[in-house]
Amino acid sequence: MTMKFSEEHEWVLVNGDVATVGITDFAQQQLGDVVFVELPEVGDEIEKGGDAGVVESVKAASEIYAPVTGEIVEVNEALEAEPSLANEDPEEKGWFFKIKLSNTAELDDLMDADAYKAFTEE
Repeated sequence: MTMKFSEEHEWVLVNGDVATVGITDFAQQQLGDVVFVELPEVGDEIEKGGDAGVVESVKAASEIYAPVTGEIVEVNEALEAEPSLANEDPEEKGWFFKIKLSNTAELDDLMDADAYKAFTEE
């Protein structure tokens, strides 16, 4: 499995033709305490760069953008019930949704861990 990162601070963990998506640890630190999460619906078709949800914190509300194109196949219902999971465990229990990839070549546009680390230090 490969983890990639977007400039909008989403992570993508690819397993076959399905990618799990969430916000990065860096993003949750910038947001502060997450108090509400709005996720897409299973079956939604989402274009890369399109709106895929909303995350609200005590500091701000922020759009979640789809880092890849595809169909939503699962959402993290535990996160809707307990938004703080996005803070407590952003890259495991705090995942947002799973998307069946329409175009795996889009993954090439995302950063690896080293590139993302450099990006967040700029």
